[in-house]
Amino acid sequence: MKSKLICSFAGAVVLASPVMASAGHARPDAATLERPATQTFALADIAGLIPKNVNVKAVEYKGRKAVPVTSPSEEDGFAVLPGTDFQDGTIEADIALKITTLPGVRMPGFVGIAFRARPDASHYDLFYLRPGNSHADDQAMRNHSVQYVALPDFDWNKLRREWPYVYESYANLQFETWTHVKIEVKGRAAKIFLNGAEDPNLVVNGLKGEDLHGAVALWGYQGEEAYFSNVRITNAPPAAIKNGSDAAGTWQVKFAGDAGGATGSMKLVRDGNKLTGSWSGEMGNDLPVQGMWRDGYVDITFLCIWQKDSSQVTAHLAGWIDGDSAQGRMQVAGRADGVWAGTRQ
Repeated sequence: MKSKLICSFAGAVVLASPVMASAGHARPDAATLERPATQTFALADIAGLIPKNVNVKAVEYKGRKAVPVTSPSEEDGFAVLPGTDFQDGTIEADIALKITTLPGVRMPGFVGIAFRARPDASHYDLFYLRPGNSHADDQAMRNHSVQYVALPDFDWNKLRREWPYVYESYANLQFETWTHVKIEVKGRAAKIFLNGAEDPNLVVNGLKGEDLHGAVALWGYQGEEAYFSNVRITNAPPAAIKNGSDAAGTWQVKFAGDAGGATGSMKLVRDGNKLTGSWSGEMGNDLPVQGMWRDGYVDITFLCIWQKDSSQVTAHLAGWIDGDSAQGRMQVAGRADGVWAGTRQ
């Protein structure tokens, strides 16, 4: 998968069809939308599917009616399930993957479900599976079997380099075999469960996507046939959050890392999307802080002193602000990794 700024409907029951705004137009507030409790898509044919930069058709595969999604180019794309506007709840589907690249070309496969998606495929959250990596001899590659990304700003390369192994994990997967996928989404957190597992195969706290609601879509990649069948969406009452909370002010921050933690006071000033300020606390006093703000999401760095070895290193924290509280992930480079929480004073 290249590093990008990324990522039949017979028997469908659609009880409501909220109008999705196109790119460049105002998107309706999620609280004003009426969502059906459940939507099912048997995918016995392609009626109603909305392909964006992909091809779809109706087939029988491995004993069931299904829709394969194929991508003719490297351009991002997926097939939108009609009438979907998902915020919180569960998405279930059966998916399978057949590789069509020439023998000798490494192709671990990519197949997934996009959610909270804009119909033009420009922005979406995505869980995807890579069955070929599941059987690699290299453990690091095996750990890339189940992955999360949010397009366009948080592709796999950015997330892996900045937060190693936080947004991907291992699972035992097979090519050309039906896999049952269940995705649970609540507020800014999501989990993916495979083949009826009681425990999630990957947990994401602090979803990176820009939008709190959007379409559900079937996602595939070049050089393969990604098959989908029996999609079921169960909508739940949305969590009481909204984007746009400001970062300006004084924050009491607590960091809980795998090799120790720290507390401090962080003063932030926002000028558009730019953040500046200072940190004072267990890692030093009056330390210059800089970073960015995007609709309530923050990404901040500062040089600090790690007290365990008195070394000067970079602290990096990112996450969401909701009103006067905040939380996310934090690293002290080469020293500790964990979660942080903040309260505005």
